[in-house]
Amino acid sequence: MKFNKWTVALAATGVVSLASAVQADESHPVNTALSSTTLSGYVDTSAIWNFGSGTQVANRFANTGADRQDGFNVNTVKLQLEKPIDEGTWSAGYKFETMFGPDANVMPGVLTSGVAIKQAYAALRAPIGNGIDFKVGQFDPIVGYEVTDSYANPNFSRSLGFNNLEPFGHTGILASYQVNDIIGVSGGVANGDNGFGLNGGALTADGFQSGQSNGFRHMLAESSKVYMGSVVVKAPESTGWLAGSSLYVGAVNGEGKGASNDPTLLYVGVSLATPIKELTLGASADLLFNGGAANQKFGTPNLGVFNSYANAYAFYTGYQITEKLKANNRFEYATSGYGAFLPGRSEDQMIGETFTLDYALWSNVLTRGEFRWDRAVDGGAAPFNGQKNDLSLTASIVYKF
Repeated sequence: MKFNKWTVALAATGVVSLASAVQADESHPVNTALSSTTLSGYVDTSAIWNFGSGTQVANRFANTGADRQDGFNVNTVKLQLEKPIDEGTWSAGYKFETMFGPDANVMPGVLTSGVAIKQAYAALRAPIGNGIDFKVGQFDPIVGYEVTDSYANPNFSRSLGFNNLEPFGHTGILASYQVNDIIGVSGGVANGDNGFGLNGGALTADGFQSGQSNGFRHMLAESSKVYMGSVVVKAPESTGWLAGSSLYVGAVNGEGKGASNDPTLLYVGVSLATPIKELTLGASADLLFNGGAANQKFGTPNLGVFNSYANAYAFYTGYQITEKLKANNRFEYATSGYGAFLPGRSEDQMIGETFTLDYALWSNVLTRGEFRWDRAVDGGAAPFNGQKNDLSLTASIVYKF
């Protein structure tokens, strides 16, 4: 252990002992609190080649937006500090995640251009029954098959439901309880000011922000709240090859600005193990009701959109080919009554096919190659720079620490 020069000098004169200095240093409240804090994060980079003549793409997440096509990209740098809560006691912890880079600009916790708070909450445990866990602050959504961190998803690109129908985060309080080894429940309430149901980041007084994927952004009334709840059922070890499979059902409701819009999202997700150990299956359904509002669309009044719907379905297949090589496939079908998924639409219908290969060549590094094909199957004009199809190849490298 290193000591500063004043401690060494005092020890030399006999005023203090080095043993007492060591004890004082180790028992300092700051050192005690930091001893169980972990630092982690990642650097997310990619290169995308779009086969078409332009860069118009479907409304997916920012990492595959029009500005990322046909070039090299630094998508996100994330830093995370966390102190987990302890089991079975009145314990407390916290989590703080911050994002740097262009992906941060679409998050609800954006601070300034290229910087956003992804999560920042106090974690509390009440040892009642099996233990009730609380998150107080800004936390990730409780619905969705995919998450913001690309490396944690089966594919590099995000699903249509993730970007257009699901919230990116909430600021409020969430309680979770594990009833037994099979059933877990959660419920919470949050502020209604983060564009739920119509993602896009920090909102202006007009209800939308430059760079968002479409103009259906709206602010919620100051007093309005978002309510959420979920149930997860996991197959126990006694179910044999089904062990680890899960069924997830959740709902999020948020009162929109004005009495005409009260968006409600219903989510169902399934993750299924199979008798073939290397093969996994999954599916998700996002059903959004009252997603449109009597607000502005692309800068012009659009007063005829009420009670709009949007549905997105995704089917996932994963196969571990070798210890280091894995293949993931996602097929999607989505339709909406207000143009949620395709650019320049008042209503739309599309399919998407994404095939991804993961290869673990370096330690702590996820290396991916991905082919994506989106196709408009509605009767509208060709949305991808005069084409019905949008095809692209992506190379992605994420370093995790």
